[in-house]
Amino acid sequence: MIQNKKKIVIVLLTVLSLFFLMTFISYGEEVILRIGSPNMVSTANLVFDDYLPVFAHISNPPLTKMNTEGQIVGQSAKLIEVSSDNTTWTFHLDDSLYWSDGQKVTPQDVKFTIEFIAQNVPWAGWLKEGLQDISIQEPNAVILKFNKPHTQINRDLSSYNLLPKHIWEKIESPQDYSNPGENIGCGPFYMKKVDLNAGIITMEKNPYWKGQTPQIGKIEIHLYNNVDVLSLALEKGDVDTYYRYASSYPYQNIERLKKTGRFDFVEKLNIGLYFLAFNLKRTPMSDFKFREAISYAINYPEILKLDALGYGNIPTRGFVPNSMDYFIETELLTYDLEKANRLLEEAGYIDSDKNGIREDLAGKDIDLTMLVEPDYVRRSELIKYYLEEVGIKVSMKNVDESTWIALKDQYEYDITVTRSSPWGMMVHGSWGTAYFDSRRTGEGVLHIVDDPIFLGLVDGLLSTTDPEKIKELAHSVQSYYAETLPAIALYWNMIITPFNREFTGWQPDPLFGIYNIDNFVNLKKVL
Repeated sequence: MIQNKKKIVIVLLTVLSLFFLMTFISYGEEVILRIGSPNMVSTANLVFDDYLPVFAHISNPPLTKMNTEGQIVGQSAKLIEVSSDNTTWTFHLDDSLYWSDGQKVTPQDVKFTIEFIAQNVPWAGWLKEGLQDISIQEPNAVILKFNKPHTQINRDLSSYNLLPKHIWEKIESPQDYSNPGENIGCGPFYMKKVDLNAGIITMEKNPYWKGQTPQIGKIEIHLYNNVDVLSLALEKGDVDTYYRYASSYPYQNIERLKKTGRFDFVEKLNIGLYFLAFNLKRTPMSDFKFREAISYAINYPEILKLDALGYGNIPTRGFVPNSMDYFIETELLTYDLEKANRLLEEAGYIDSDKNGIREDLAGKDIDLTMLVEPDYVRRSELIKYYLEEVGIKVSMKNVDESTWIALKDQYEYDITVTRSSPWGMMVHGSWGTAYFDSRRTGEGVLHIVDDPIFLGLVDGLLSTTDPEKIKELAHSVQSYYAETLPAIALYWNMIITPFNREFTGWQPDPLFGIYNIDNFVNLKKVL
């Protein structure tokens, strides 16, 4: 009898244990999503580090966001209004937002954030120059008034995270600030710890979040400075998914990961792209005939195969990928070595002394200085090879990112291989205009086109909300690229993101891929 009672008690305890375990899992308390990323964080600073601000998008959500359909909608702002002349924008704050320390998010936080960014962030110079006034409208709105029409401010602000005024106003030297501990946030998750020694960023649930409850209990971002090591971690199950801002999982590792049978893949055509940029302030790059000839010297099928393993498409002269709104078909970029040589000859770039190097129009051997960042060595080597096949000598100058930015801004280069991000393609006048407009500043901005025709197109895009006018101007911008070639797209690639099949509900957006709030509040672990 006693033995039977013991058995019954054991069975009941087992059932109860399983019940509580399943309850914990169903409510997400015990579920951890582990993300592997090669976006190495250097300092625990939510504003000035290269990559921590990206990871902070779910802890300190911007006023706006891009949804899965590519539309800009409210995020921390629930309602957005704009004046008829497009100079005044009103953002009505979501009044259910609370910081993870329990304080309510207020319009003062938004005002502080905008002013802080304008005054302290170098790549937000456009905001400092254009923002005329910022004021608070009770009970819960912020009004931004600009000194000229600005139709894209809702899109531009989708990248700037909200900051808690009661924390950041006390920081005397924000550029040097580092907080590896708890960083206050107002999203569904907040940064609990930034452990750079262990290479792990821990995101925990915001106890004051009033929105949709996440079904995962914690997010860990595991940082890897070697993508092959990260790939092995995925294969072994140490991490559940891969995230690299605006980039794909390494194409060469995809098949091996598929063989594990534990992963599915999200595939999206990238809005960003890799391209060859010319310093139009120098000769012979300023000569369209020279750039035209170079466009035929590049072996597009080969570079697509070698660099992207065929995961993409050959681009057009219009630069803008066909994944963007209002894309128009322009002439496909073509590899034609014979035509490249002929065009160079016709333009006066000849090799008179037969030393294998063409001379510029002043009779001096052409020797182009190519700035090369570590991430672009392979692509740069291919471009060097292609150009030297048509008698254009190229000297590669290997530099780190900060040196690249400095030399680029001083126009101390001839050519460089770089890339555009999805956000970079969409901001300013959109369709890549932010990279070329000579009036723009920023880390990746080339500011090489000062042609009044181009600047007029950009100003038109910045001053209208008429869909038909925007469409017409977007087409004109792409035609301008095709006709003048300020830069040459190398290929349009696919962004491929692997994820563990144990998780369902993935909702990537075109701007930040899987790293967005909608994705993380909808993820579920399959039981």
